[in-house]
Amino acid sequence: MSKDKTGFEVPEQMRDFAEQSVDQARKAFDEFMDATQKAVSKAEDNASAMQAGAADVNKKALTYAEEHVNAAFNFAQQLVKTNNVEDMMKLQQDYLRKQMESLGEQTREFSNTATKRAQEAAKAAQKK
Repeated sequence: MSKDKTGFEVPEQMRDFAEQSVDQARKAFDEFMDATQKAVSKAEDNASAMQAGAADVNKKALTYAEEHVNAAFNFAQQLVKTNNVEDMMKLQQDYLRKQMESLGEQTREFSNTATKRAQEAAKAAQKK
């Protein structure tokens, strides 16, 4: 046992108890940090999977927008070349029909892609 200049003695059991307490606190802290690092890593992985899926969906959206703009320019070029109202009306009907068909197909593709990416991200989150 140790004695300091004031005559105060720290019992050996108190020292052992304090040492065990510090060891337990360190162990608890280390476990907490490990769990935190795993959670952060999982969140980063999930975010990466979501970002990859979002990037794919964004690319599709841009592609669809470009297709629609190109179709509108083609329609405008054809429209200025018409000679009468009947040709203009037929051209407009054809353009609208094609755009609606295209929009329907793109909506299905977009929905399928978004659903697929969301499912992939959910699976990746469950694996971790």
